[in-house]
Amino acid sequence: MIRVLLVDDHALVRVGFRMLLADAEVEVVAEAESGEQACIDYPRVKPDVVVMDISMPGIGGLEAVRRLLAQDPKARVLALSAHEDTAHPRRVLRAGALGYLTKRSAPDALIAAVTAVARGERYVDARTAQALALTQLEGDTSPADALSEREFSVFIQLARGQTVAQIAETLNLSPSTVGTHLYHVKQKLGASNQSELTLVALRWGLIQA
Repeated sequence: MIRVLLVDDHALVRVGFRMLLADAEVEVVAEAESGEQACIDYPRVKPDVVVMDISMPGIGGLEAVRRLLAQDPKARVLALSAHEDTAHPRRVLRAGALGYLTKRSAPDALIAAVTAVARGERYVDARTAQALALTQLEGDTSPADALSEREFSVFIQLARGQTVAQIAETLNLSPSTVGTHLYHVKQKLGASNQSELTLVALRWGLIQA
């Protein structure tokens, strides 16, 4: 039986996923409602697969994946997202996640993805794989692709309405370091304030309205 740590900030979503996985003889051995909690629980639970939502309050799923892989380079993570952009899957897969699945996928896709990742295989749902391939062929990249990994994290937090002080606390950075990242983000995206950064994120599907 595959042992799963399920990470999502919505209790109803976790209940639904747990029921789906139980039907496939996959055991949810622990649940976490944040990336921070997942990083704390992981060493104790030692799951076969971490099913990680990308968009959560706090550090979020992308940063949590980075921290989990820093703890254990052999950690097997399946990233889940309600977003259908290409920036998130590229970055979370680059961070070390083995799989990526949109929440609009069919229920059996979740089971297939968890099973594949538990075997150490890569899994990307068909729609996301096609979008990534087309983006590479057509060169229709998001402006956020110009950002470094840390700049992207700061950008997403800012676009969601977080202050520099809040981001510094969440990401364990000094306010001055966050300010430097913010300066570079504005320069690269051609934005002059937080409202314009939020519009860029909304336009490219990087956050939900």
